[in-house]
Amino acid sequence: MTERIWLANYPPEIPHSLNYEAIPIQEYLTRAYKKFPSNVAIHFMGKDITYKELYESSLKFANYLQTLGVQKGDRVAIMLPNCPQGVIGYYGALYAGAIVVQTNPLYTEREISYQMKDSGAKVILALDILFPRISKVLKETELENIIITGIKDYLPFPKNVVYPFIQKKQYGFSVKVEHRGMNHLFPEIMKVAKAEPIKLSFDFEVDIALLQYTGGTTGFPKGVMLTHKNLVSNTAMCTAWMYKCKEGEESILGVLPFFHVYGLTTVLIFSVMLGNRMILLPKFDVETALKTIDKQKPTIFPGAPTIYIGLLNHPDIQKYDLSSIVACLSGSAPLPVEVQEKFEKVTGGKLVEGYGLTETSPVTHANLIYSDERIKGSVGIPWPDTDAAIFNVDSTIPLPPGEIGEIAVKGPQVMKGYWNRPEETAMTMRDGWFLTGDLGYMGENGFFYVVDRKKDMIIAGGYNIYPRDVEEVLYEHPAIQECVVAGVPDPYRGETVKAFIVLKEGASVTEEELNKFCRDNLAAFKVPRIYEFRKELPKTAVGKILRRTLIEQEKEKLKQALEA
Repeated sequence: MTERIWLANYPPEIPHSLNYEAIPIQEYLTRAYKKFPSNVAIHFMGKDITYKELYESSLKFANYLQTLGVQKGDRVAIMLPNCPQGVIGYYGALYAGAIVVQTNPLYTEREISYQMKDSGAKVILALDILFPRISKVLKETELENIIITGIKDYLPFPKNVVYPFIQKKQYGFSVKVEHRGMNHLFPEIMKVAKAEPIKLSFDFEVDIALLQYTGGTTGFPKGVMLTHKNLVSNTAMCTAWMYKCKEGEESILGVLPFFHVYGLTTVLIFSVMLGNRMILLPKFDVETALKTIDKQKPTIFPGAPTIYIGLLNHPDIQKYDLSSIVACLSGSAPLPVEVQEKFEKVTGGKLVEGYGLTETSPVTHANLIYSDERIKGSVGIPWPDTDAAIFNVDSTIPLPPGEIGEIAVKGPQVMKGYWNRPEETAMTMRDGWFLTGDLGYMGENGFFYVVDRKKDMIIAGGYNIYPRDVEEVLYEHPAIQECVVAGVPDPYRGETVKAFIVLKEGASVTEEELNKFCRDNLAAFKVPRIYEFRKELPKTAVGKILRRTLIEQEKEKLKQALEA
């Protein structure tokens, strides 16, 4: 395979190649502590935690893990929403030499069991309300210790007193765990453990820092092995891209969950690398997010299209001051141009689309945030130290600008491979290139465009249809808040185009009106044959709409119809 060098020019402020310190991720917390000990590292629901407190708490957690027998290379799972314990647990596990396994708190017992068995995790740090769920699958895993914490543990008075009653009302039960045996309470650990530095040697390029499981839309989820170099280099790229960010002076809104690598890199690691403040929200709620922005004045706001859409469609958005927002990087799904333009008008800041995958730590491309040369509808140009190319179907021939093929990337952020899956690793890695499975093309100007997932392309009546083309048109309709287009089984055409739609509050539109709108703006073969209106669409924790879930639902409907 021959490398194709992308053609775009960087602004002079962004270097093509980065020079960052090749130290383990946790040592960037040590640096931030030494440089900004009194700076606020975390703001959480009214409580501030300084870098000194974060550093010392992380060392306490690390030392306690070692008393539990955790050794270098052991896996420690973290099953928490965004909260201080999640940050402390993350850096503490790394200080102890462990590999972190980020685990979605929404997982069912079956999903917990699978991920714990596959990773071989020895310890899990989890939210108190998840304790019953974890306890039921213990015998199926290698877990030896459970560390339990609650949201209340880091709430200021009187919220910490009131919260347990709110939690019991919300979930219908409360959990009481004693600090003994294999069960450990996080507050007790912070009381008894020592904040002593741990001396361990690390191989920056080889040692795994994170096992991040993919969504598992095809087959079982795979553990993506991300090294210290992968995560540090990608965060350094983010820092270079956002070159106007001031060390120790920015505030980053942490809405994206840390159990997804996008939030982990662009909020948690990025904030600590620059000694900045992260404002954490345990879950995305539109009104809470608007109030937080209005009061806490974040300057940087990484997110996903559904997050920005949710804010823009709040009926009282004009009541909130969002002008503190300077820069937003959108990922996990295509960013509709209409959403980008409206959000920039409301906030006065810049919102650009980026691109990446779990396997690339995650970002590989982004549009230029501060430059007028950014191109709407494009995912931008490769980040520093990153090569990108478009290859033909066989992944053997690089294609010229304008031709659609598979996007491939090469760079220091590309994963080490899939955990215990050498065959699947070999299928996606070719001569140093990672084959993304996404279809796209490079423009003459060197900017890249994602057409769609290779697996999501619809073939109807012999025509290739890319869902994003149809979705972009639908998002232009004033009544539509969210939409996703998918190929559903069709006995005549093989597949047919179906649009799943969520309308804006108070809006209405008929199928006939939408059909006419699409026919006025799309080639006839691309126009949806079926429209389904829903109150909500299935999403991942990051806000990415689950197209595959909808397709599976359609297949099940067809199967039941045939059996009837």
